[in-house]
Amino acid sequence: MVLNLIMLGPPGAGKGTQAERVAAAHGIPKISTGDMLREAVKAGTDIGLRAKAIMDRGELVSDDVIVGIVRERLARADAQGGFILDGFPRTVAQAQALDGLMAGRPSLVVVDIAVPDAALVARLGARRVCAGCGANADRAAAADATCGRCGGTFAQRADDQEHVVRERLRVYHASTAPLVAFYADRPTFRAIDGAAAPAQVAAALDAAIAELAPVAAGASR
Repeated sequence: MVLNLIMLGPPGAGKGTQAERVAAAHGIPKISTGDMLREAVKAGTDIGLRAKAIMDRGELVSDDVIVGIVRERLARADAQGGFILDGFPRTVAQAQALDGLMAGRPSLVVVDIAVPDAALVARLGARRVCAGCGANADRAAAADATCGRCGGTFAQRADDQEHVVRERLRVYHASTAPLVAFYADRPTFRAIDGAAAPAQVAAALDAAIAELAPVAAGASR
């Protein structure tokens, strides 16, 4: 069954980790905004060249350019059997544009991984990342542990400091959280508790997908 999945949630909710796992389980691509931008620029497509010019000027890439890049990416063969979007849409305007791109496809399954701000501040404040390869340290690892992947050292990311996390959450609530309201009344939307243990989050996510994917297949937009 085709699965077209959007995973919503604040920074630190674990979207990336869960998206990687679900993508592997279903044999579909996990598509991130950053990856799409880099690929479009590298490929030298018209839309990629527009994006490069904007980024070279230090400006934010506009919704119309981002949507154009998403349109190109979803048209590829590997996305015809389903996909997971990571980092898109970020605004209601982008979500409305995405609905237009979904014509003729099974409807979107939308899962919101909800985590209270206080839990996110604590979680991200305790996170340590390998300076060499970017891998996350195991939560149970000793403070002086080294990365099992590359032997690098673990350190706190600058954007995981409390004042930065709180600003990231402020931006999220102002611009991205309205997406929950945009999708919440759809029969293919579900919110799950992201403050639970990772295994419980994974089980809840899998259960939501199993329930919602058949609904989405019969409700193409």
